[in-house]
Amino acid sequence: MLLHLFSVLVALSTLVLIFAGGLVTSTGSGLAVPDWPNTYGWFMFAFPLEKMVGGIFYEHGHRLIASTVGILTVILVIWLWRSETRPWVRRLSYIALATVVTQGILGGITVLWLLPDPISISHAGLAQIFFCLTITIALVTSRGWKDAYRSSVETKTSIDNTLRQLACITTSIIYLQILIGATMRHTDAGLAIPDFPLSFGHLLPPHWDAGIAVHFAHRVGALIVTLLIISTTGHVLYHYKNNAELRRPAILLLLLLGVQVTLGAYVIWTSKQFIINSAHVVSGAMVLGTSLVLTLRAHRDRFSIGKRSKTYKERNPAGALA
Repeated sequence: MLLHLFSVLVALSTLVLIFAGGLVTSTGSGLAVPDWPNTYGWFMFAFPLEKMVGGIFYEHGHRLIASTVGILTVILVIWLWRSETRPWVRRLSYIALATVVTQGILGGITVLWLLPDPISISHAGLAQIFFCLTITIALVTSRGWKDAYRSSVETKTSIDNTLRQLACITTSIIYLQILIGATMRHTDAGLAIPDFPLSFGHLLPPHWDAGIAVHFAHRVGALIVTLLIISTTGHVLYHYKNNAELRRPAILLLLLLGVQVTLGAYVIWTSKQFIINSAHVVSGAMVLGTSLVLTLRAHRDRFSIGKRSKTYKERNPAGALA
């Protein structure tokens, strides 16, 4: 139980980190601290708090939160290595650790190479992957996952392939939409189309350039995501209304969709007000994470508990007694 709660803490901390990253981009603070891994020559954790002003507050704060998430991830990996009996879950934590390390390196390269768009976009996309990994670990270490898995195996219950496929497609397209959004933000195309829901007063933009194309693609992607989420959640609520494990994330997904669309509109209407813009980024991550939970639960009976492997204490009895 404690392991699951700690996994949830890591996932929530990652969400805070995504919000902090959104603030850095939204306030244009990516180069407020020009060196890395130090901060104006100071060791990161020794940088004076009174010097955290303006853009430095957002960029240095982002680094502090990222370092904290990295430390929490290391603790989680060690904890899973010592106590988790499912090898695939332990391997998942190793991937998460490799991801957060790579994420930190990409963040450093982004600063040292003066915010190149491909690296910045990759940095944003990898953050979402890491969040999905932490969400997955938190889910599969929960008592509900384990109990429901055993129940589904014992009663031979299964989910229809239509829902499985819909959920997979929906989650994949949501992630693609997030990448398009990251491309739009990092190429400064967030206001390439300054009105909403129309485009320069028309259904389609009357003229085009690269920024308008990316921005309009994001709007089209939002429409596609909306239709997919409605289809997926509608299928769940119609066929599995008595299955709380599927019904709850489906309802939450619909609610988050409404929040995300509303925030997206206000990003335009407020000319990218930085708090709203960052909240839009976080809400997108929550939509992705909720869709992932629904997808994993729809495929739960396909996960194998596998043969029981030895815990750390069983592998190292001498070390356990020390």
